[in-house]
Formats: sequence, C-alpha cells, structure tokens
Amino acid sequence: MENINIYECQKRYILPTYPEAELILVKGQGAYVRNDKGREYLDFTCGIGVCNLGHCHRKVTSEISAQATELMHVSNLFMTRKQPLLAKKIIDSSFSGRVFFANSGSEANEGMIKFARKWGNKRGRNKIITMNNSFHGRSLATLAATGKSIYRKGFKPKTQGFIEIPFNDFRAVKEAYYKSGKKIAAVLLEPIQGEGGVIPADNNYIGNLRKFCTDNDILLMLDEVQTGMGRTGEFFAYKHYNIEPDLMSMAKGLGNGFPIGAFAVNDSVENVLTPGTHASTFGGSPLACSAAIAVFDAIYEENLLSNTAKMGGVLMEELNKLKKVNSSIRAIRGKGLMVGIEFATDVKKIIYKAREEGLLLIPAGKNVIRFYPPLNVTAEELIDGLNIFKKIIKVL
Repeated sequence: MENINIYECQKRYILPTYPEAELILVKGQGAYVRNDKGREYLDFTCGIGVCNLGHCHRKVTSEISAQATELMHVSNLFMTRKQPLLAKKIIDSSFSGRVFFANSGSEANEGMIKFARKWGNKRGRNKIITMNNSFHGRSLATLAATGKSIYRKGFKPKTQGFIEIPFNDFRAVKEAYYKSGKKIAAVLLEPIQGEGGVIPADNNYIGNLRKFCTDNDILLMLDEVQTGMGRTGEFFAYKHYNIEPDLMSMAKGLGNGFPIGAFAVNDSVENVLTPGTHASTFGGSPLACSAAIAVFDAIYEENLLSNTAKMGGVLMEELNKLKKVNSSIRAIRGKGLMVGIEFATDVKKIIYKAREEGLLLIPAGKNVIRFYPPLNVTAEELIDGLNIFKKIIKVL
C-alpha cells in the first residue's frame, strides 16, 4: 500500500464530482489539520460546518470507539438505547415534539418534504414555497427545492410541486399563496442561507412568516442543517427570532463528522408518518447516535454557545474594521461563527492564497468567503486566522 500513488488512485477510481483537490489531509486535532507532508493548517471550514467541536474531539471519539465494540447497527426494526436518548436531547434543546433519524441533510430535508406532501394531501394542498439562492440538498426533490438552477443543470425533468420566490420578501409569500389558489402546504427556508452567501433572514420577515403560516394552516419548515448545533450562538438559529417552526431539519454538526441527520416535528402538528410511510435503514444507528449524544454533552459541558457568541463578536468586529480600509469588501454577514465576507470580485484567488499561508477557507458562490471556525476556537486561534486573512487581503 505504501507504494501506491494516492493522486493516481483518486483520478482512476473516484468519480470526478468534486474539483480536483491539491491537499491530502491525514490528521486533525481541534482547529488544525495536517497534510501528508506534515504541514499544518488552521481549519476555518470545519468540513463545511460539520466538525463544530473541531477535529477528533476527545469525548466524541471516545464514545464512538466504545460503542463500536458493543453494537453498531441492527436497523430500526428493533429499539436500541441510544436513539431515544438522542431524540430527547434534541427535543430538550429545541421544542416539544418527535424526531425522525436519517443519514444526511438531504435525507432530513427529503423527509420533511414527504411529511409536508402527506400532511397537505389530506387537506387538498401539496405545493411547497421555497426561496431563491437556497440550498437543501442533492437528491432530486431537494434539488427541486434548492433555489439555484445551476445545480439542476442536466437533471431534467425537475420534480414538481415547488414554488420558488425571493428570500426575505414577505409580500412574495402572500402572492405565491393566493396565486396558487391557496394550495400551499408548507414553506421551506434556511434561517441563514449558507450556500447562498451567508444571508440571514430578517427578524420581521420571520415573524410575519410564522404568523401567516399559523393563520393559514401552512407548515413552516426550517432547514437548520448548517445553522444548527450551536453554529450561530444559539443551539438552533430559529431561537434568534423568538418563534418555533413546525418542522426542522439538522445534520452536519450533529455528529461532528460521523454521518447523521434528523428532522423534528412540533407536537402542535398532526403526525402523518405512520409505520410503512417513511424509513431509513441506517438512520439513527447506535454508533451515529453515540457520536451525536457526545456532541450535545460537549456543547453544554464546555459552554460552547457562550464561546461561539463571544468569538463570533470578535470575528465580526475585526472583519468590519477590515472592511472600512479595504474597498474590495462589500459586506460582512452572519451570526455567531457562521460569517460570510462578500467581495466585489471572484474569491478563488483569496482562498488559494490563504491555503498557501496555512488557513483553510471555503466559498459560498463566486464572491463570498465563509468563515466557519470550530465553536471551541480560542481567541488566539481566531486572531491567528484573521491575521493571515488580513495579510492576504492587504497584498491582493
């Protein structure tokens, strides 16, 4: 195995669905990763908001290791100890309701879509309002719900039943509802659009939307795949808006790198997913649930919501200072440690230069860079990353 060229293996045996990578990462610890040549990088991507506790968090890896020696998978035809415990932790940190477990954000959103369809069909309504520039996944249904047509290129026909409207435009919601003949079963949106450029929903918009959905018997479904698990300084981003959704999806940071997704259904909503109507072979396995339980425990025990809010404040303050002296920066947006920097030009060169200097960043479209440090990032680590970023921006 030592003589095998990994780059050649990648090219020969992996479907080329991602841009060609130049780094082979072999080890991670906390906010840092190391490549195969021993070079260390400060990782402000967190696996696109997945490793919220940083890499190889001791509590998570310990729980995964212990569970792997006891029971890894039996399917949902049998009850296990960890799944009910994790469901309770999710509900205790959100709203009164019940949980369905899946393996990813796409599956969690797909489950919410199925729920809305079945719930709405009983009422003669099955259309779902979605938002421009949103992102909900890569399955055919979640692609149709995603507000970026480029992701659907080549995959026609588009799954029907979705009405796409502008984000943060409450008037557009009402217009779509009446134009549909009041056939709307649900509204699906992200509290903060991640792939769309780190764009938060306005407070008044969310408040008006919640009231409109309640008044018209419409499900309000929030995609918290990126915003959940403390990323914004609240356990779930909807808490910033003083509302409760009817359904909410989560994934990414839920397992801190171990694949797991879920969606929660508020107790105020009639249940329609009865035995045989929805399922997942691997969803909520003992192994996945052990990882997620450890994530919940670590966030509370290490007071990471407070650290996220504090470090997020420092990050926003420093980036806004940089914006004042650099005309290429158009806007700074986000909450907590989910922050986007919009530039006047393409950001590929900036991201490449940052990598050369030892800082990993990711884009959100062509002209936005995302800063997603781990929730337990220290002030020193955050400043180190900012100093690298400032150095690059000054040169370019």
